[in-house]
Amino acid sequence: MKSKRREFLKLTTVAGLGMAGNLFKGFSETPVYQSQSNFMDTTNNIPGKTDLSVIGLYGPWAVSLMENKLPSLSFRRNEFTNVETWRSKARQRAIDRLAIPDIGGLPKVTVKKKYEYDGLQVEELSWQLPYGRATEAILLKPLHAKGKLPGILAFHDHGGNKYFGKRKITKTSDQQHPLMVEHQHEYYEGDAWANEIAKRGYVVLVADAFTFASRRVMMQDVPEHLRKGLTDENPEDPKNIAVYNKWAAEHEDVMAKSLFSAGTTWPGVFFAEDRKALDILCSRDDVDAGRIGCGGLSGGGLRTDFMGGLDPRIKCAVSVGFMTTWKDFVLNKSFTHTWMAYVPLLPNELDFPEILGLRAPLPTLVLNDEEDELYTLPEMKRADKMLNDVYTKANAGDRYKCSFYPGIHKFDKKMQQEAFNWFDKWLGH
Repeated sequence: MKSKRREFLKLTTVAGLGMAGNLFKGFSETPVYQSQSNFMDTTNNIPGKTDLSVIGLYGPWAVSLMENKLPSLSFRRNEFTNVETWRSKARQRAIDRLAIPDIGGLPKVTVKKKYEYDGLQVEELSWQLPYGRATEAILLKPLHAKGKLPGILAFHDHGGNKYFGKRKITKTSDQQHPLMVEHQHEYYEGDAWANEIAKRGYVVLVADAFTFASRRVMMQDVPEHLRKGLTDENPEDPKNIAVYNKWAAEHEDVMAKSLFSAGTTWPGVFFAEDRKALDILCSRDDVDAGRIGCGGLSGGGLRTDFMGGLDPRIKCAVSVGFMTTWKDFVLNKSFTHTWMAYVPLLPNELDFPEILGLRAPLPTLVLNDEEDELYTLPEMKRADKMLNDVYTKANAGDRYKCSFYPGIHKFDKKMQQEAFNWFDKWLGH
């Protein structure tokens, strides 16, 4: 299964890992992804070749634009001595670069269904933003819980699978979609991790992200010439899901170009929508808004990096499987990630880890896999050093931790245990 999964990574150019089972076949038959596979093999596996880059001879020049100098708003620069003053300036610049759209006030939340499962109270929620179809979400909390509980904003992964969202990390009945059984087995060692953290005494909110599940781009909503003969019929059929995900992967280029043309960025839209979910979580009577955490794997780790770095209401952050440097993207790994990660011009001012570092001295945990195919190990370790330097300079070294686990891209039980303990330590029950 591991070799099959690695091959799938080569065949996709999306963040996170690919889907299991029947979905491999649909992706591997796409010529554009096969060409990416060949390119990856020739650049990474030639013995003795250490100077190759994903953009060929342009790599050394491109990385020279940023290497051997600290970004202009890095807290590691000597001129920054006061963490509050630095954070205010650097955070505002990051917000400006994201071009976060204004999407209105607190939306009206509809409780579509409420029931009990797995020792938890489950609420199926929805809310309408000013654009697109309604956002659907799952809220989980312990049965018979009383008073205000700490909250967790749990982010689902990307996984090359836009048909699914919140279902990737939740389980609300014994009848799971077979692809979600496979997904949770592959990336979470069989656990629905949002359920597991809720059982510890948290109110956990999992919302579909922009372009995923309830927020995905539907065939009926795009011009016919872009549909490639696809329809929205029989959506739960695994074969149709595979075909849709293949189409959605290719459509990311279109979406990114359109967002840039509209004067915003994909991370900016992510942040705007995730902030609305945070508003909803904090507004609940059963949530202690002063004890809120967020976390997630891969694409969920990416969203954690931005939400944790930019919104001070996040008192504890756990980023899993999405931490490296801009240099790693420039030279090695840009092609293994989606447009969702990139913020024009920001690398001049903050290295990638320093986005999450904007939250210093608030508690932060980063979990990495040593054989993660999406990053190089040296750059993951260099990112760790950057964050450690930021927290040390902020006199908060005890509030930052980074752990490396053996294996490929995942958030398994051991990693979950460390993450949950970190939440418990800083948010309490």
